[in-house]
Parts: sequence; C-alpha cells; structure tokens
Amino acid sequence: MKKVAAIVGGGVIGAGWLARFLLNGWDVKVFDPDPEARRKVEEVLLNAKRALPMLYDFKLPEEGSLYFCSTIQEAVEDALWIQESVPERLDIKHAVLSEIQTYCQNIAVIGSSTSGFMPSQLQENSTFPEQIMVCHPFNPVYLLPLVEVVPGSLTSDEHCKSAKVLLHEVGFFPLHIRKEIDAHVADRFLEAVWREALWLIRDGVATTEEIDNAIRYGFGLRWAQMGLFETYRVAGGEGGMAHFIEQFGPCLKWPWTKLMDVPELTKELIQDIADQSDSQSGKYSIRELERIRDNNLVVILRALKQQDQAAGKIVNSHEEKIINLADIAPKMRTVSRKVPVDWTDYNGHMNEGRYGQVYSDAADGFLWAVGADKAYVSSGYSYFTVETSVKFLNETHAGQDIIVDTTVKLIDGKKLKLFHSMQRAEDGCVLSTCEQFLLHIDMKKRKSSLPVSPVAENLQNLSEKI
Repeated sequence: MKKVAAIVGGGVIGAGWLARFLLNGWDVKVFDPDPEARRKVEEVLLNAKRALPMLYDFKLPEEGSLYFCSTIQEAVEDALWIQESVPERLDIKHAVLSEIQTYCQNIAVIGSSTSGFMPSQLQENSTFPEQIMVCHPFNPVYLLPLVEVVPGSLTSDEHCKSAKVLLHEVGFFPLHIRKEIDAHVADRFLEAVWREALWLIRDGVATTEEIDNAIRYGFGLRWAQMGLFETYRVAGGEGGMAHFIEQFGPCLKWPWTKLMDVPELTKELIQDIADQSDSQSGKYSIRELERIRDNNLVVILRALKQQDQAAGKIVNSHEEKIINLADIAPKMRTVSRKVPVDWTDYNGHMNEGRYGQVYSDAADGFLWAVGADKAYVSSGYSYFTVETSVKFLNETHAGQDIIVDTTVKLIDGKKLKLFHSMQRAEDGCVLSTCEQFLLHIDMKKRKSSLPVSPVAENLQNLSEKI
C-alpha cells in the first residue's frame, strides 16, 4: 500500500511539495479552494516531471496517484505526511491547522511551509501540538533538497524523527534547527543580503543587475558547494579559521555594511568558531578542501556553460575569443584540452561517452577550419556523422592534457572520412583512435548534398594534397 501525503494549499510551494512526493511514489491528496488550483498545480507538476528525473541515472519509483479533494477532511484523514502551505497569516494558519487536526491521524507529521513563524506560534491552542513543526522548503521544492525542520518545545521527538526519515525518503536534506527563531536560519541570511541590497540600490551604489552579477559570478558559486564557514576556512590558508578571523576580524568595525549590530569579537567567540570549523572540516587539509572546491566549481560551471546561463555564459564568451582554428592541411591538430573531472566514471577513467564528445569536437575543429562553421550551418548546410569506429587503447584520467590529430582519409563529393588520434599531451601516448564517416547535408531538405562555397573550394584544394 502506497504512503499518502496531504497538501493543504496548492500554490507554488504546495505544488512543489506535491510533485516531490508524487514523483517519488507517494499517493498525494491536495486541497485548495482556489478554482484555479488544478491548473496551477498541473503547471508546476509538468515542470517537475521534466526536471526531477534528470537528476538521476536510474528511473524514479512508479509515480503515485494524485487526487484533488473538496474538503480538508478528505485530504488528510489517511495521510502520513500533511504539509500546510497556506498564506503567511497566523490566524489563517491556526484555523487550517485546527481543521487538519480534527480529522488527521495522531501519527501523522504536520509540517508548515512558513518562512517566518516559529513552531511555538503555530502550536498555540493546538489539540495535539506534538505533531506540528516547521518544515520550510526552498523553491523549486521538487528540485532543491533543503528543508529546515524546526520542532517546537511541544513537538515530540518521535514525530521529529519520523519527519526527517520521510524527508530523506523523497530526496530532501532535512536540516534540524534545534532552537526556534523568527525566519529560521536560511531566510535570515537572505533577509540580511536583501536589506543590504536595498541600501545599495537606494544609495545609488549598484543596480539590481549589478548586485545579481556580484552574486552569480563570484561568491554565489562558492556558497553553492562550500557554504559560508568552509569558504572562509579555505581563505584562511594553512592557518585555518582562526587565522582568517584574526586577519579579517577588524572589518567588523568598518563601515562595510548597514548591518552594524554585530557581536563583540572576543577571544572566546573566535575560539568557538574555530573549534566548530575544525569539527566541521578539520578532517581535510587545506589542499584537500581546495581540490574539493575546485572539482565542484568545474562541474557547476560546466553545467552553467552548457545552458549558457549566468557564469557559464561568461565562460562561453571567453572561449569564443581563445579558439584557434587549425591551418587547413591533410593532418590537423583539432583538439587540445584538459579532461574535466565530470568526464570520469566509477572506474576512475574517462567514460566511453566522453570519447564521443572528444571526437565530435575534433570533427568540428576540422569542419570549422574548412569553413563549415556556425555561419555555414545557419545558411542551411552541415555535415552529419554516419558511422564511427572507436578503439580504446589506454586509460584517460581527469586532469590529463590531451590532444587530437585529425587526418583526412577521403574527400569525395558529399563524402568525408576522417581519422582521429587522441594522445596524451605530455608524451604522445596514443589513448584512443576513431575512424569517422560523414555526409554533407542540405538542412532544408534533410538530404545529402554536395558542399557549397567556401567549403567546396577548401576541400577541393585539400584533396589535391592527400
């Protein structure tokens, strides 16, 4: 029998919760009095069905069943998880929670998506406060893993433990906030940054775009995979966190922010932070942390680059400026690069699919050199690969410098045959070879055709040298 989750409030956040549970095999019952609720939920669910499976190398569990309910009772009475995502008004939340508890099981977890209210406020006048807690997610809920789990003083340990187990089950990362506070943890950081950003705009220091660029092209990339304190630990070098604080601690007294209400930087506070940093990251040396950081940044940037977004767009722009096309010759150097960390598999060497990427890039290098570049493709002509034969001769590892030499074997009208030799740059060791057969294509007709100018002339001249 499938587990049942109830979603009370089907807005963007509620629908995100719905999608996360549904696509992980739970049956989901949703209640929202909005006449447009079904349409809004289905729009979010459509996005989730496209995006969430992309994160995994294996198929997700069989999708659960979705039910739109006409009453809260119908939605919650057999649910193991109940998520309240109604508007941020305490009176509305109290009324909804009261009705939920009239009909739900006592074993059910009742999580609130509230961004600001504390669980003790939500538990006021509750008939069974033990099951109520804050479970604050981040949008899009179906993709971002963090959920801040904030139990109140009256929340039972059993319900809190159950919540964390169930959240793990559907792919979340439950962050247990041990002490309740307005806005929990993450939103307090966001609020501080937001307020500072408003001052920068008000004072004419920066625009919204400039502020966003400062985040997405800089520290945002570090925060995405190291957080705040681990980033600063690395910045402290071999001296670690204590050295960083001693070096930059005086900045707290400087007018670098409008948020000048800061704690006194006592020796005790410095030691507490340093000790906590040691406990968090002390198992790694600074060099190891740098390697972890850099590997992660490579993967993040390559993902952004592939989408041509944010910092990835900057990488693409720079890459276009440093491309050096080979001189047209029977044998050309078509690839010269370092193997990225995300190209290796569980065997510790480059995955065979990435060899295809290398040889595709090599073919592009040759084609661009003879004039079959982006402009040529935009004009309606291109080359399609018809057949390849790849040999794997030696292992290739992340971080290695590789080169590819491409030799022309055949130029015959619309036919083109290339031979690629991939080598280790440092010693010329042949790692792999590929024979590739391509056909010239008229993109409008989607049929093979003879090449046109300037490719036709360049290939004719090259054929005379073979």
